Amino acid sequence: MLPDERADLLYHKYDGGGVEVDGPSVLVRKNVGDSVSVGVNHYVDNVTSASIDVEVSASEYTEERTESNVSLDYLRQKTTVSFGYTVSDESDYEAKTLSLGVSQDLFGDLTTVSMSFAYGDNTVGRNGDDDFEEEAKVRSYRFGISQILTKSLVMAFTLETITDEGYLNNPYRSVRYCSNPDCTADAFEGELYPETRTSNAVAVRGNYFLPQRAALHAGVRYFEDSWDIEATTFELGYTMPYGENIILEATYRFHDQTSAEFYSDLFPGLEATSYRARDKELSTFTSTTLGLGASYEFGRSWARIDRGSLNLQLDWIDFDYDDFRDLTGTEPVGSEPLYSFDATVTRAFVSIWF
Repeated sequence: MLPDERADLLYHKYDGGGVEVDGPSVLVRKNVGDSVSVGVNHYVDNVTSASIDVEVSASEYTEERTESNVSLDYLRQKTTVSFGYTVSDESDYEAKTLSLGVSQDLFGDLTTVSMSFAYGDNTVGRNGDDDFEEEAKVRSYRFGISQILTKSLVMAFTLETITDEGYLNNPYRSVRYCSNPDCTADAFEGELYPETRTSNAVAVRGNYFLPQRAALHAGVRYFEDSWDIEATTFELGYTMPYGENIILEATYRFHDQTSAEFYSDLFPGLEATSYRARDKELSTFTSTTLGLGASYEFGRSWARIDRGSLNLQLDWIDFDYDDFRDLTGTEPVGSEPLYSFDATVTRAFVSIWF
């Protein structure tokens, strides 16, 4: 089936670790005849950052990122072919992504097989340096299969491989190193990443439908890459109706990750290794997410729309880092407290089906 004809208006906000990101997003999807669906999406991020990295080595900054996407789905019998083109732009980064996907229903529509490919061409700049310009290429390959096992159980399996090539590190971020033999003082130098990265991820998810229109969903995802990072993510959620028009949802997510082979919170000296990073997202850490959501359906009796919904989703995320230290205090080098922070994510949107 083609996607539903609909229009969405979203407000999103992330607040945590000294970073605030918020903005609107607008999506409109319309069918052309019985075989073609066209979608247009515009998304805005307004970023204010005083993160731990910025606080230690730079000053607070603000910027705006805009993203525009056009998608097209073509349906022929039980096959759907999807095309997409996305452009993302900010002051020091421009990304263009082209995607192609195919899905096929089999065995009386009980099985759906899907494959997709995406190619990204990114340009990395550096504010204040007009001569700095680097390129990064991304290729993504994805295979998925979903299966209706019983009238109450649906399972899905996904395999994804991503290859990155080019300038993959952050032009502003620094690593720290011991600046004397006793390591009683530290200094900073620019980080340096390899120019290639290959990652693989496999995920299994399931939805089990319960009486009274409720449902339980769970999943596990394993990730590994050529930088020696391994990560496992577990998800669990419960959805239930409340009355005729309200749907409530509760979710839990746990993520556990090891560090990259060239990551260190404190290197033994200047240019101590061929590659070096002090990005907390490449360190060893865990995160726990608790989420609550609610949606209210309306307008089923309205003449000009099929239906509508008001939706609110609130997530609380706790990050704990095992080998990334908080340098904002005055503790001796190497004995600073380990860093941790909480974040909240808010998504409020209205959807109209027509």
